[in-house]
Amino acid sequence: MSKLRAAVLGAGAFGRIHARKYAEDARVHFAGVYDPDDERAQQLADTHGAESFASREALLAACDIVTIASPPSFHGDAALAALKAGKHLLIEKPLATDAAVGAEIVRLARADKRVIACGHQERLVFDAMGLLSAPEKPLRIESVREGPWTGRSADVSVTLDLMVHDLDLALCLIGHKPERLLASARSEHGRTADAIDARLAFGKAEAVFVSSRVASERKRFMRVVYPSGEVNIDFLARTFENTTPFALNAAFAETRIGSDPLGANVAQFIDAVLGVAPRPVVNGEEALAVLELALEIDRASGLPSLS
Repeated sequence: MSKLRAAVLGAGAFGRIHARKYAEDARVHFAGVYDPDDERAQQLADTHGAESFASREALLAACDIVTIASPPSFHGDAALAALKAGKHLLIEKPLATDAAVGAEIVRLARADKRVIACGHQERLVFDAMGLLSAPEKPLRIESVREGPWTGRSADVSVTLDLMVHDLDLALCLIGHKPERLLASARSEHGRTADAIDARLAFGKAEAVFVSSRVASERKRFMRVVYPSGEVNIDFLARTFENTTPFALNAAFAETRIGSDPLGANVAQFIDAVLGVAPRPVVNGEEALAVLELALEIDRASGLPSLS
């Protein structure tokens, strides 16, 4: 069987990781990368003995599957171009920055039977812990995802940059969208929210999300309260405390999935393209639900989603 030809749009931090994952997978030939920064693209291509393409169109003509790891505001346009070229896609979060564009991505993929995966790989951390098979639904979710200003993904709000991970986890655990939400935000470096608090009502359950990219230090934790107890997760320390009767895996960070969720996400995307897995970790419909919720939170905050 011939190898899948893989390529990466974007030679930044995430693009470099995706390129390495493709290059390490025996089922894949890593064809190359395109980035408007020619020097950065050439450096990444040289690392893996691949090609630095002169244009997005040239890259799409040379691959079967592609990761879109460009700045978030370019995701939607790049995804539509790739789908129209007949490619399977792994899109780093968010799926797009416009709900109508996201819906069109999902429609095209479904019509042409193309696999769409999205980079919400925190879901794999929950899978490795065993939380996705918990026998109860949460009553309350509290999350904090903060860090200092880096300038990365500044083309979109912190909601689309950071909070989307926790929104995906909440939708996955609770199983439906909220009925009501409130949000407040502030901006320090442009038009969009750099710090935002959101409170969501999911029927009998509620969730409180805090995200910031202008905090003094990095924090990544979530508290999930169930009828029988609670689980407190520290995503940075890769540990959790559990007072529920659920049989969770305390050694989740040592598992293949828990130790490298991004790599596991790429691997399952390839599995789905090859028909080995029935679906990617997070599919287009699920990524669209997260996008729509994030955009609704930004609207409630009064600040735009795009800079």
